[in-house]
Amino acid sequence: MANVKAAIKQVEVGSAPIDGFRPLLDGDLWSDLEHETAGLADSLRGRVLWNVNSTARGGGVAELLASLIPYDRGAGIDERWLVIEGSSEFFETTKKLHNLLHGVTTDGAQIEDLEKATYEQASLRNAGALAELMRPGDVAILHDPQTAGLIPTLNSRGVRVIWRSHIGVDDANDVVRNGWSFLRPYLATASAYVFSRRAYIWDGLDESRVAIISPCIDPFSTKNVDLTADSVTAILHASGMLQGADGEATFTRHDGTAGRVVRSVLMDHAPPPRDARIVLQVSRWDRLKDHAGVLEAFARHIAPATDAWLVLAGPAPTSVNDDPEQPEMLSDLEHRRGTLPPAVRSRVAIAQLPMEDTEENAAIVNALQRRADIVIQKSLAEGFGLTVAEAMWKGRPVVASRVGGIGDQIEDGRSGVLVDDPKDLPAFGRAVAGLLGDPSRASRLGAEARRRVTREFISPCHLISQARLVQRVLAGPDKARTKV
Repeated sequence: MANVKAAIKQVEVGSAPIDGFRPLLDGDLWSDLEHETAGLADSLRGRVLWNVNSTARGGGVAELLASLIPYDRGAGIDERWLVIEGSSEFFETTKKLHNLLHGVTTDGAQIEDLEKATYEQASLRNAGALAELMRPGDVAILHDPQTAGLIPTLNSRGVRVIWRSHIGVDDANDVVRNGWSFLRPYLATASAYVFSRRAYIWDGLDESRVAIISPCIDPFSTKNVDLTADSVTAILHASGMLQGADGEATFTRHDGTAGRVVRSVLMDHAPPPRDARIVLQVSRWDRLKDHAGVLEAFARHIAPATDAWLVLAGPAPTSVNDDPEQPEMLSDLEHRRGTLPPAVRSRVAIAQLPMEDTEENAAIVNALQRRADIVIQKSLAEGFGLTVAEAMWKGRPVVASRVGGIGDQIEDGRSGVLVDDPKDLPAFGRAVAGLLGDPSRASRLGAEARRRVTREFISPCHLISQARLVQRVLAGPDKARTKV
């Protein structure tokens, strides 16, 4: 029913001053932030900067938009956030695209005709609804494969479109190229393309329209703001993530108001004791995060050598609309846990985090990451991996796969530990067990990790780069094709 418009959701976002960044930045970077945001506000006068994606919660893109848009709005930029809708068949198709772009095949190595029809039908419905909200001269930043099919319609209505891919692989295979081939025709009329890393740029795109912008974290968001040790313990007790703690589980929301942790995680087994040493991975329930490999590495190489617990935490899968594989992945993981020897199984916690209140969820993740002795990210593929930067900001030692943007964040042996082959379970286990056995080294890595994130991966760097790109797009084709 392509003639029926979609029900587009506008996500309400507030505004936040950029002044809080001044103490964190050197003089030049602060001047750039002031100059570029003011310049974009002036260039956009009377026009809107739109962001469009496929979910308001769950996953890195939604978190990125929720944290960055308020700062632009606080700087006088009229920036808004819209979420498209889609059927289960549409999201199954876009999940398949997601897997193809990572070089993974689960149900075929290319998009079939029926899947293409589903994708285009949903794109036409959503584009029709968006075109009624956007005006000629507006700028729309469309995020990831779910939105690529919107580009032709929006461009024909005079909207200047920037398409941003948050995923990619270092070495593209034929499966990846099949994903590119499907999406590339929709991208032809975009004013610019944004990738997280130069290695992710697709073959066949006009490189003069390409910009590289690394993702970032917001140090003042609920997920990253400093917490006292007592607050960490109270939040983890109130949410059911730790045994035996007490205290009032409060946190500060991004708008400065007080929040309370009142919802519990879903966990079918006992949580870690209050004094447990914790190895933590936080991520979606996605095969590319290799939870099964984490479980096996822990059982074979970490649990026998240490007394640590493994905590695998992710969103309650029913809350993430654009990823239909999550319930199956979680069910498989629970089954695998059940097959472990009792002595190991009793030290493995699988936690579904509540998502009804995204800031409550963020407070729980913040507390988990601060409480962890070691944070891991054993991804098989990763676009960028902001959970790594989050943990580094909190001064946690991180052990992670050397894949995608993780290698851009961690300097091996200086600000964390990289494992060259994500499938090398003994190496992964040795790295984690080694840090658990050497707290001084773990502390040094964590301290340098925080310094590195402060220099490279907090919000101002992203705000500056995006402001420059949007101004170039507004200035016209020649300016837009100047590299960011």
